[in-house]
Amino acid sequence: MVMSAPMREGTRLDDLKLADAVGGQPIIETQRLVLRPLRPSDVGMIAHYTADRRVAEGTRAIPHPLPPGAAEDFVARAMAVNRIEDVWAIDGSAHNLTELLGVVSLTRMESDQSELGFWVGSGFWNTGFATEAVEGLVRANPHGSRTLFAEAFQDNPGSARVLTNSGFEYLGDAESWSVARDARVPTWTYLRKMA
Repeated sequence: MVMSAPMREGTRLDDLKLADAVGGQPIIETQRLVLRPLRPSDVGMIAHYTADRRVAEGTRAIPHPLPPGAAEDFVARAMAVNRIEDVWAIDGSAHNLTELLGVVSLTRMESDQSELGFWVGSGFWNTGFATEAVEGLVRANPHGSRTLFAEAFQDNPGSARVLTNSGFEYLGDAESWSVARDARVPTWTYLRKMA
């Protein structure tokens, strides 16, 4: 569900203020998680999780090793008014989990199409958190997209399962550049038509 004022009991007021500070990016609540805009205090955990080669190599854009200042730059870009990508922290603190489990994002491709991306820290793989976060974001559809695109590296079947479990349909094979791998990597591409 997408949350807006007035706040429900248990939702942190500072999250709402931050949502307003980053251009009205909504806070989305799922059964165990709150998807909220990134904040400066997320930098340390983002740097910690993405220092894991397996996490970095599961993405197109995260370098390995992570250069100094990269996590700070990522959070600053995510909070910028003129950003091209909306990034949500996967926050489990409302249910006695850690404050940052990973991130999920939407990048506008054209007027009514967006690309979905996500990663979670390796300690949270195979917990259902990634699927729950992706399903929550799809359900909320904060960009009002008609179509969502996503991809998964072919050596990462877990991410492919997250997408298919969230209603994405396989489109075909492709390749994408991975900064961490310094190579083109075969991918599976997916599409989700929105109602």
